[in-house]
Amino acid sequence: MVIKTNLSALTASRNLLETQDSLSRSLGRLSSGSKLVNPSDDAGGFAVSIRLDAQISRIQAASDNIGNALSFSQTQDGYLKKVAKALDRMSELSMLAQDNTKTDTDRSLYNTEFSNLGAFVTATSTQAFNGVSMFGGANFSVTVNSEASSNFSYSPINLTTTSYTAATGSTITTTANAATALTNVKTAINQLATDRATLGAAHSALLMYQEQLGVSKDNLSAANSRIKDVNVADESTNYARYNILVQAGTAMLAQANASPQSALRLLG
Repeated sequence: MVIKTNLSALTASRNLLETQDSLSRSLGRLSSGSKLVNPSDDAGGFAVSIRLDAQISRIQAASDNIGNALSFSQTQDGYLKKVAKALDRMSELSMLAQDNTKTDTDRSLYNTEFSNLGAFVTATSTQAFNGVSMFGGANFSVTVNSEASSNFSYSPINLTTTSYTAATGSTITTTANAATALTNVKTAINQLATDRATLGAAHSALLMYQEQLGVSKDNLSAANSRIKDVNVADESTNYARYNILVQAGTAMLAQANASPQSALRLLG
């Protein structure tokens, strides 16, 4: 029997420290919801999880950009609906002004409305979305993936082309002018139909890209979850086991520390 070096106490102390460390890690996982509290828990998985987190954030940003592009195109189409209504009325006025039973005074009244509607179309061409011109003819593209390696572009809408300005600049003060105005307005209506169809096709494609990003985000989130999210049921079992071992280790360390007391009895 020795009292200078208590091997039993040293062993019990080391085992207790290891169990307490395991208990602390288990508690950290349960409290954080992640099994990767420290890089040492799973160095490889920790690195993969960081990259996945960053990619998921980029996917969300790309989806937000597409959402803004959808809002942009919806706003464009909202204005174009009113332009279509104005052009419809302008074509109607052009027809009315060609009625030979009306005088030039009557046509002048028609022309007042015609000019006001033309000014409305012209004013619409200057509208902007968050400071970005909607109808100035600038190219428009959107990043559609997390690596910014793919862009979706669609044809710009330009209300300042000759197809529109010829119509808005026409008059219907005479039957000859009204006939010319009608031709110009019909050209503008045809161009508007093309522009709205192009806008609708782009809107549909943007929705598909947004859905694709949503699916990618869900799949990557699931993969990331398998790497870093803690299984509460399993970890609760581990926590209970380590907790019992800590209590048992503490009791055994107390017993080991008490063993040298027997040597004192021999000295007595």
